Amino acid sequence: MEIPVYTLDSFTNLPFKGNPAAICPLLHVTMSSFSKATSTLARIDLKTAFSSENALFRLRWFTPTTEVDLCGHATLASAAVLFQHIKNVNPTLVFETKSGDLSVTQKEEGYIMDFPLNPPTRVDPNDFKDTIKAAVGNLPVQEVLFCYNTKKLLIRLADSCDISALTDLKVDTVALENTERSGRFCAVIITMKGSPDCQPRYDFYSRDFSPWFGVPEDPVTGSNHTILGSYWSEKLGKKKMLAYQCSSRGGELELELRDDGRINIAGQAITILQGTIKL
Repeated sequence: MEIPVYTLDSFTNLPFKGNPAAICPLLHVTMSSFSKATSTLARIDLKTAFSSENALFRLRWFTPTTEVDLCGHATLASAAVLFQHIKNVNPTLVFETKSGDLSVTQKEEGYIMDFPLNPPTRVDPNDFKDTIKAAVGNLPVQEVLFCYNTKKLLIRLADSCDISALTDLKVDTVALENTERSGRFCAVIITMKGSPDCQPRYDFYSRDFSPWFGVPEDPVTGSNHTILGSYWSEKLGKKKMLAYQCSSRGGELELELRDDGRINIAGQAITILQGTIKL
């Protein structure tokens, strides 16, 4: 079996920035063949695979260790492959996924993804004190929240922190993973309010640590912004926001909360590699 593969960097227009995703378009295959092929691809750590049927595209996402229910950067990259390389002429693509139907629309140089909104709930920090300590050390914490839909813990740093507190933070992800072995959550998001003195003027910043999924630090996590968008929209009183995930690669996301309870997440993607997998 020969399968085309594309590697793209999502949420950036620069090579080797943003979040890399390997995309395998499995076009013109049956559902049984799709399931078999994606199970094989999961063994070699490919981020995304999809097949087509009529106007819809089936889409699955894989980390180095598991299949996940929602992945933003790989959805963005999949749409970019269809628009740029497969030459799909439809203005909007629809992906059938574990999280329901997700549409992606081409917008100038980027793409807009229609994602579900996942509001977090405020929790008692004492219930997660070991994890918080491993994640942020002695940095002051403003509040801690938990998203029950996605099983992700959200830690907001105090507004007194400078952006360097987040960008320079060194997290021992082995120690972090060891603080939680019961399966209560699968990722830790650390976030802080944007500074009006910084340019560009981002509304908020974040970083993601997901060692439970085999990802010590995720460079730019689109799915996290279904949580962060909900949280910061309420705190800032804004429907439209510009966010930056400040990993070493870094990436920018445009967010817009909609009246129907969903969120638009927009970004760019750039192709880095194109080839063929032979199985």
